[in-house]
Amino acid sequence: METSDIFFNDAGRLRSGWRLLIFTGVYLVVLSVFGVMFSAVLQLIPERLSQPFLSSLWGWVVQGLILFVSAALVGWGCTLLLEGLPLRALGWALHQGWLRDLVLGSLIGAASLVLAASVSAAVGGFRFSFAAASLFPSVAKTLVLSALVFLIAGAAEEVLFRGYPLQTVLRSWPAWAALIPTSVAFAAVHLGNPNTVRGFTFINTALAGVWLAVAYLRTRSLWFPLGVHWSWNWTMGAVLGLPVSGIKELTPQPLMRAADQGPAWLTGGSYGIEGGAACTLVLIVSTLFIWRTRLVTATEEMRRLTEKENPLPLNRPLSITETSPDYVPPAP
Repeated sequence: METSDIFFNDAGRLRSGWRLLIFTGVYLVVLSVFGVMFSAVLQLIPERLSQPFLSSLWGWVVQGLILFVSAALVGWGCTLLLEGLPLRALGWALHQGWLRDLVLGSLIGAASLVLAASVSAAVGGFRFSFAAASLFPSVAKTLVLSALVFLIAGAAEEVLFRGYPLQTVLRSWPAWAALIPTSVAFAAVHLGNPNTVRGFTFINTALAGVWLAVAYLRTRSLWFPLGVHWSWNWTMGAVLGLPVSGIKELTPQPLMRAADQGPAWLTGGSYGIEGGAACTLVLIVSTLFIWRTRLVTATEEMRRLTEKENPLPLNRPLSITETSPDYVPPAP
């Protein structure tokens, strides 16, 4: 084994583990730069205005956009410079069927959350009641604004975890192995949320990472997992009135109110349903459904862009076509 083999694979490109490390390092730097810029802007605003803004839904929107832009920019850069692939390989292109994938994902995510809540309610864990008619204007505002927040937050987490990090290791690792680092990292970042439940929080969030990664694998695009992700959170918080990963501030006036009657191991307690056994069961069932369903599939273009390493062209100059950002490598 030569020293170069530690760094470069048979396709002549930097190995996926090194590419993942480069993405992580650059992402943290870019995120820090945007964070400093955002903090500098806040310093120009009186504290009596900046603090309420940060805790408002619009503050969550801005912070979500910072996370999304950071991950998307670095992911696109790594895709182009380290993989030699067009930017649409990352999964945000308006490819054939993208809107259908987003809609189907949204239906599956919402249905999965309703199923988890129904399982818990069936054995006495939750009792739900509708908001009073007089509160419907506030309910409508919560439904609309929280949908925007959950869409942006979902997109940020998808491009960060199911974007370049998952995709680059998938080119050379078995799918089951590629799911592990991104799902563990996805679970780890949620441990800092309020009211975490030891054990269940990490296990369920890691399972959710696998669930969303399987959704990506079925389409090789981020639209389908985005639909699954945002609608799960929106249905949980804005529709059913449950905490979203321990957070209640995002949905101040939900359509329904949930009375948690325990036990906490089933309902998740103050963290919300994602910290309970009902969620564990449904995540497994929904993952199996997504893996087996024929409702979605990857386009041939997205398969070519994501399934294998893109070899370096050796011993010949690149053509003008191949240097174009829109170039799609031929099928092997």
